[in-house]
Amino acid sequence: MSLPRLLLAILVMAGLSACASIPDPSQSMSDTEITAKVYRHDGPPALTLFTMVNNSNGSGAHTSLMVNGSQRVIFDPAGSFRHPRIATRNDTVFGITPVMEDTYTRFHARKTFHVIVQHVEVPPETAEYILRRVVASGPVPRAQCALSTAELLRDAPGLNGAIRSTWFPNNLAAQFGELPGATTQRLYEYDDADRFKALDVFDADRVRASQEAKADE
Repeated sequence: MSLPRLLLAILVMAGLSACASIPDPSQSMSDTEITAKVYRHDGPPALTLFTMVNNSNGSGAHTSLMVNGSQRVIFDPAGSFRHPRIATRNDTVFGITPVMEDTYTRFHARKTFHVIVQHVEVPPETAEYILRRVVASGPVPRAQCALSTAELLRDAPGLNGAIRSTWFPNNLAAQFGELPGATTQRLYEYDDADRFKALDVFDADRVRASQEAKADE
């Protein structure tokens, strides 16, 4: 391998080291359990890209995508947001109520990382196309969070080929930010650097209450 290619390989692996978890099959719920957790958000069809950024050096550490269509899910490729009470299958997290979305972003935002949150409304057929692909997808290999997310978006109808393939979370965020109507926010938290402490105190009752309150409206 030539020196430039070797350096590129090292940079890729260093920049994507946070996309390194393998889904635990023991935490993958049955069809019945997942159906019970399905959440339908009353907002317009939309995509929300989450990019986790290292506060020390600005490098992108992880990419994930929330899709609001006939249900709202988060595609968390090679991610670590897993808990026995959170409905997941492979890399798809189901039941994304407002409380669950807040839990997800705060799980990732901490002393060492912040989260770029980019949101864009899309045609219903765009949201459904991506949603179907997310739900049908298998587990994503290590270090391919940005690549797998970009591939979901690259050929999606309604995006007009605006998203190109990339391995790098920051590059994907830059592309996503250029979509017409896209908004960008940054979430900073200064909790313990160990994000898993957030899941240790995960309150499933709050999530359930949110779902039930929404169903009663």
